[in-house]
Amino acid sequence: MGLWVAIGFALCFSITNGFHDAANAIATLVATRGARPAQAVVLSAVFNILGTLLLGTAVADTVAGIVTVSPGRAITVVGAGAAGATAWNLITWWRGLPSSSGHALVGGLSGAAFASSGLHAVQWGGMHGFRPAGVIGVLIVLAVSPILGFIGGDIVARGVRLGTRRASREIAGPVRVGEYVATAALSFSHGGNDGQKSMGLIAGLLLAAGHTHTLSVPLWVKLACGVTLTFGTALGGWRIVRTIGRRIYRMRPVDAFASQTGSTAVVLGASLLGAPVSTTHVVAASVIGVGSSRGRRRHVRWSVVESMAAAWVLTLPAAGLLGAAVFFIADKT
Repeated sequence: MGLWVAIGFALCFSITNGFHDAANAIATLVATRGARPAQAVVLSAVFNILGTLLLGTAVADTVAGIVTVSPGRAITVVGAGAAGATAWNLITWWRGLPSSSGHALVGGLSGAAFASSGLHAVQWGGMHGFRPAGVIGVLIVLAVSPILGFIGGDIVARGVRLGTRRASREIAGPVRVGEYVATAALSFSHGGNDGQKSMGLIAGLLLAAGHTHTLSVPLWVKLACGVTLTFGTALGGWRIVRTIGRRIYRMRPVDAFASQTGSTAVVLGASLLGAPVSTTHVVAASVIGVGSSRGRRRHVRWSVVESMAAAWVLTLPAAGLLGAAVFFIADKT
């Protein structure tokens, strides 16, 4: 597999990441009619790109360290891993299931690395303080982040409800403004986290090909990943928007604001720590937290939640098998 083919797969992964995770940033704003879809996409686009440019490369460094293979095989392994993750993202997107692109990427890379060089090619790692390293570290933060998203959505929803308990309809305008601000903040955080996943892939590819001498991320890579994330949202993210915004729990504008605010706190904090979390997991969990906080657990569509949970459980092994399959095909050609 050539360098530019592998980079192409990494950018395709970024587009499908946009199908899933970037769509989550605008789902509640669109679902509560706080903005038209085109307005929401433009807002998300600007702040996604700003996030990729301004929030550093800590997450990219973590992603680049998931596998270790010889330079001669690194391009094929990374390209195959990205292709496997992309394939799984497309399958779950078609079903309208908000699956985790982060889980898919870890699975795809691990499966391709294992097919190439065995278990020792996968960096298992763990936690270095609050900073994750290797597959185990990434899986830990991917497991903890939805819990934090649920708690964040619940706490913010209770606080907002308490603060507006005696408020009149005059707060509708400020709440709409708050939704815009929260969407912008969540898009910025998302660009700084999910955008860096593809940035880490491409940085590793450039290093393996000898085009760079460190895992530094060139400006053109940051821009390309930010643009492809937003393109994915505009191209096909509406299936996920409907699931997050309407199918789990039918929210009011104040609920959307609470969900976005709680999600932003988790995703932004993870980006600064270098933890590649799933915006999908965090936002979906925060929506469930908001619905539960209102004492209306029966209004949460638990059948949808169960389908999402099943997709999350299957993501890692399924993407791993797809990544290994793509590696075997690429290695034979």
